[in-house]
Amino acid sequence: MTAQFSRYVALGDSFTEGVGDELPDGRVRGWADFVALGLQAASDEPIGYANLAIRGRKLGPIITEQLEPALALSPDLMTFNGGGNDIMRPRVTISWVVDETLKLVDRALQLDGLHVAVLAGANPSRHLPMGGLMQKRGDQLADAVLSALRSKPVTLVNNWADETLTDGRYWSADKLHLNALGHARVASNVLTALNVPVPEEWGIDEVAEAGSGQRSRNTARYYREYVLPWIGRRVTGRSSGDGREPKRATLLPVD
Repeated sequence: MTAQFSRYVALGDSFTEGVGDELPDGRVRGWADFVALGLQAASDEPIGYANLAIRGRKLGPIITEQLEPALALSPDLMTFNGGGNDIMRPRVTISWVVDETLKLVDRALQLDGLHVAVLAGANPSRHLPMGGLMQKRGDQLADAVLSALRSKPVTLVNNWADETLTDGRYWSADKLHLNALGHARVASNVLTALNVPVPEEWGIDEVAEAGSGQRSRNTARYYREYVLPWIGRRVTGRSSGDGREPKRATLLPVD
């Protein structure tokens, strides 16, 4: 039986905002937009969709800035991903991330009729400088969070363990964010976990079966355009999300 949802709200950082899947007009799309499209395709009624995610946000600000506004929209489906920016900092306590995630889930489950889906992000470590450290921390984060939530009445989507998503064809030029193909595959993982049909026209299986892409080198240009600006923001305490508002702060019809 296909799950039915009509009011969908997404919380998170750049992964949920959709960075890497840029449209010609400069907007970003991303997996949460694809999930909303899938929900609409499976429903005879209009679907409302809001996306409160903001790039660069660590877990603490995601919870304090996005959770209560999301619940105020009275959703019947909420997706959450957080902690990815935390594990990229020099010091992070995985147990703290787990505890805060559990608090968020428990608060959300107090809302009658709300179903929560918690996502582990996709794994970019194969393509990044110092990827081994991110692999280790990402493994710890995904295992700890998903294990802690298995006793909760929530849907778990472990994109970190999706080996297909590690292929370079699914990643944008900065190698940290998914491209359109990657975001579509994550959306497929989410819809499948929610027992919602994945639109055949997305071609998810065909792309996966097409074979692996070549692993690209991290050139001097790559370091200049992506790594050094990231280091600069860390040194000066800035974030790529400074001054940004959620791209879709209220429930709007799926377009």
